[in-house]
Amino acid sequence: MKNFRWFTATLVLFALAIFLGYEIGSRDVTLAGSSSKAATDSSTSERKVLYWKAPMDANFRRDQPGKSPMGMDLVPVYASEDENGESSDVKISPAVVNNLGVRTEEVQQGALSNRLETVGYVTYDEDTITSINTRADGWVEKLAVKTVGSAVDSGQMLYELFSPKLETAQREYQTALKSGSQSLIAASRQRMRSLGFTANQIANAKRGQDISDRVSRRAPTSGVVVELNIREGAYVQPATQVMKLADLSKVWVQVEIDEGSAALIEKGQPVIARFEAFPGQQWKGTVDYIYPAVDEKTRTVKVRVRFDNPDRKLQPNMYAHVTIRTASRNDAVIVPQMALIRTGQSQRVIVALGDGRFDVCPVEVGASSGNWVEILAGLHAGQRVVTSAQFMLDSEANVDAAALRLGNDKPGCTAEQTSTESDMASMSMPNSDTSKSETAAKTPSTTSSHGMSNMNMGTAAQIEPNKAEQP
Repeated sequence: MKNFRWFTATLVLFALAIFLGYEIGSRDVTLAGSSSKAATDSSTSERKVLYWKAPMDANFRRDQPGKSPMGMDLVPVYASEDENGESSDVKISPAVVNNLGVRTEEVQQGALSNRLETVGYVTYDEDTITSINTRADGWVEKLAVKTVGSAVDSGQMLYELFSPKLETAQREYQTALKSGSQSLIAASRQRMRSLGFTANQIANAKRGQDISDRVSRRAPTSGVVVELNIREGAYVQPATQVMKLADLSKVWVQVEIDEGSAALIEKGQPVIARFEAFPGQQWKGTVDYIYPAVDEKTRTVKVRVRFDNPDRKLQPNMYAHVTIRTASRNDAVIVPQMALIRTGQSQRVIVALGDGRFDVCPVEVGASSGNWVEILAGLHAGQRVVTSAQFMLDSEANVDAAALRLGNDKPGCTAEQTSTESDMASMSMPNSDTSKSETAAKTPSTTSSHGMSNMNMGTAAQIEPNKAEQP
């Protein structure tokens, strides 16, 4: 009996010890878990939230918490930081930068290139075009110039017109001279002028010479025939345009300037033209006129350049390579044209931060000249922009309006941003309380604006966007 009591007491003490040990262990585990959760929450609170995204659709992003189109809570995405505490949109392993062919160039501040390279073609100087018309009914008895392009000298006969009306005018003038009436003489002389007689022909009529019903018509100036609308024997009237003459001692070259460079062009600027027909030679001219309209199809502005052509080498429709010397801008911030990523609503560049880190920065673009473009806001001199493989980096960053708006304080981008860009970004960011139907309709496509999917290439696995999601 005594042994049984001893056994029972031992068993109770053993069970009590097990129970107390379990309670203490559970309390320790609970405390440890609470401590770990507090540490995680503290670490999370110190990290910067870039945006919120849908758990099942990484391309659905908002700038505040809310619901996804599927009704799930949006998950915050935090800015991952490197050892220096600086965040970036995309981080690439330095080992693969060369494999991707990423090349950069420094943002410069200085004179915007003071010349524009374009092409054009030679045309007639329209100020020298003369229309030859008859002022009396008649028939072309003799045509001295029979082909378009024929050269004529001033005073050279163009055609001979048979017209009884012209003979009548000459005889009336002689009759007035015999009458001695000054008013009648003046009226007869004026009638001959109105019918196209030259001063020399009127003088001959006064002397009684060359009275005939066949009257020759002569070139008022030197040039070439650009239009010929009659043949020998044709009947002509005052409304008939017989031919057109143009002087080739001066010519125009019509060039087209891109709309973005139109502000650089001014009347009187020096121009140099080279023609494929005359290698090694160049012609110097000046900007003569800037047409006041932009071509709605080509989005270019037409500019007229005047060149002297004393030896008549330049012929209409010749192809010309034209260089226009423009006024330089000495304090412009400029980047290569190839660094610019243009979209329908904005322009942006990829800024290299070093050590494989890159930021996507919105910019405001000014005038362009040659291979360079002016940046009015968004960059400063000394930064480096990506000029090769920038579209892959842009696609990997998956930048939409939210990322552009939240990116103003990124280390690679300057703080300046135009109000238009800010408004456009805010308009592209609907609030989280938007209805599911509206939200689903506004969900971005999985393809970036420049048509490349999000790095479905062999090197995509080695590129990690700098987006550390919540554990």
